[in-house]
Amino acid sequence: MLDVGETAPEFTLPEAGGEVYNDISTFTLSDALGDGPVVLAFFPAAFTSGCTEEMCTFRDSMQRFSAFDAAVYGISVDLPPAQNVWSMQEDLNFPLLSDWDHEVIHEFGVVNPDMYGRFEVAERSIFVLDETGTITYRWVEGEDETDFGAVIDTVRDAAAEAATS
Repeated sequence: MLDVGETAPEFTLPEAGGEVYNDISTFTLSDALGDGPVVLAFFPAAFTSGCTEEMCTFRDSMQRFSAFDAAVYGISVDLPPAQNVWSMQEDLNFPLLSDWDHEVIHEFGVVNPDMYGRFEVAERSIFVLDETGTITYRWVEGEDETDFGAVIDTVRDAAAEAATS
């Protein structure tokens, strides 16, 4: 698993914009760097209760990230049309990235190999990158129930610190 101080690997993924089911463009990490911190929030699967709670907590906190030009992206292995439908359903106000071929979750080392005993998904985790792509903060969900409000508070503080470094 990648850690603080390491450089995030370059990647390009389909980006679900969330306006309509086929609102799909291309996201390249290097294009997002340089404008402020980048928050990559990996989540297992759209339409699940824990992921909905996590992403809606980000949704409700976005103004706290915009204060220092931080960009937030959710990443899952769901296909972009499904991400768009879910994003519209939950009124998400940030893009979702589709790691449909599972390459990025392997590069970051955040693979949950056994969701529901059937398939591989992203392990719930968050990385904050500074403007150069260096990881300045990493969080990975533990075994206890997660207080997403507290996690988002910590991620916001880490992104603010990355913006000033």
